[in-house]
Amino acid sequence: MKIIECIPNFSEARRPEVVEAIIDAVAQVPNVHVLDRHSDMDHNRTVLTFIGDPAGVEEAAYQGIAKAAELIDLNHHQGEHPRLGAADVVPFVPISDVTMQECVEISRRLGKRVADSLGIPVYLYEEAAIRSDRKNLEDIRRGEYEGIKDTIASDPYRAPDFGPKVMGPAGGVVIGAREPLIAYNIYLNTPDVSIAEKVARRVRNSSGGFHFVKGMGVLVDGLAQVSMNLTNYRRSPMAQVTEFVRREAQRYGVGIHHSEIVGLVPSRAIINAGRYYLQLDGFDHDQLLENRLFSEQQNQAATPQVSFLDQVAEGTTAPGGGSAAAYAGALGAALAVMVARLTTGKAKYKEVEEECWQVIEEGEKLRQSLTEAIELDAKSFEGILIARRLPRDTEDNLRIRENAIMEASFTAAAVPLHTAQMCLQAMKLALRMAQIGNLSAISDAASGVFQAQAGLESAFLNVEINLLGYENESIAAGLLNQSRDLKQESEGIITELKTLLKERAGL
Repeated sequence: MKIIECIPNFSEARRPEVVEAIIDAVAQVPNVHVLDRHSDMDHNRTVLTFIGDPAGVEEAAYQGIAKAAELIDLNHHQGEHPRLGAADVVPFVPISDVTMQECVEISRRLGKRVADSLGIPVYLYEEAAIRSDRKNLEDIRRGEYEGIKDTIASDPYRAPDFGPKVMGPAGGVVIGAREPLIAYNIYLNTPDVSIAEKVARRVRNSSGGFHFVKGMGVLVDGLAQVSMNLTNYRRSPMAQVTEFVRREAQRYGVGIHHSEIVGLVPSRAIINAGRYYLQLDGFDHDQLLENRLFSEQQNQAATPQVSFLDQVAEGTTAPGGGSAAAYAGALGAALAVMVARLTTGKAKYKEVEEECWQVIEEGEKLRQSLTEAIELDAKSFEGILIARRLPRDTEDNLRIRENAIMEASFTAAAVPLHTAQMCLQAMKLALRMAQIGNLSAISDAASGVFQAQAGLESAFLNVEINLLGYENESIAAGLLNQSRDLKQESEGIITELKTLLKERAGL
């Protein structure tokens, strides 16, 4: 099951009615579950954690951003924590059966949508960053809302990745994809915030400390706090960071009062801390009772799934050639997307990166539509079967039956025709990636062209067979002419591909 986590940070904590409205906007999206909320009055900031399938999480994030922009005016916002927007930062984290690349693509789609529909400047960070010098959140947010608002139109560094060079009351939003992060705060038994600031400088990466730690010193609830983000808890473990903070604080005659985790934390991080402090060298994740029970429940719930190939081989009338055509087209689109993903992020192909992102977006939509067409084709043939079962005991019934079969045949032919159209588009995308994509993957792009062509040829045959005997009907003639034009165009693409393979790869 595909699961993504989203942990948006909103610049509000002191008005509970606003926080509730934002949470409600997120929670109303189907297939999304709010797991945690943490509001800090001193920071005047709320951290929300929710999970769900990719589409649901993407929509929920948008709804949360929109509601925050509606209800929060940064001109009247004060808090200890740096911020540049009402919805300040929105990270996506892959949890189950989801790649980091998918989270990057969600970040880009959401960023464009927020910019276009809400008019909010959007910056991409971490794995989704377009600019290498804007990968770190603290670099993007430096100067905060007030400073960025004054310079966004004049300073090229402040120009957003998407949206206007103007900051309204909602400010901007930073969207990205990253690994699991632990928001970890250590309180010192002193109100002297300067000590927390000195300790933070020593512990954070930017000042020579732990490589995967970001930190700052702030005053919270009357105590100095070392507020940290652990961006890789495996390589900068909580226990070692805690002991470092403890030793640094002792230099100034203070100690640790208590610590806290904001939001959720991976169980492995707590296990690692337990191993350190309890010296449980051999302790393993599976020794936790709840983890073992959850694993057993998953194993019992798992049921074998009949694959599409098994369904085709069963010997039933559907799914058949039309569904297989859509399947082949979807493979072609997937290969085009694959090569585009292998091309983005490579300095050698920087000039074509934006076009590759467009291929990814178009190809994924195409792949989804072709996947849906697999089922649609099988259902369209059912209409013919139903028409054939109509009574034919009288001349009137016979005429009704024949008309029903003809109409069902036209419908059944229209479905593979649409499949053929999509297959042709997949061929064009794969051809384009063969032209501009990563040369090491040119054979994959070419395979995408041939897979999509196979889908088009199969769809073409299904159009022809469904219209057999109806060639003189105007509707049928129109469908046939369209399918033959598609076939002819596809043959031109194959010719172009073969020439390209010789010129670009010597194949």
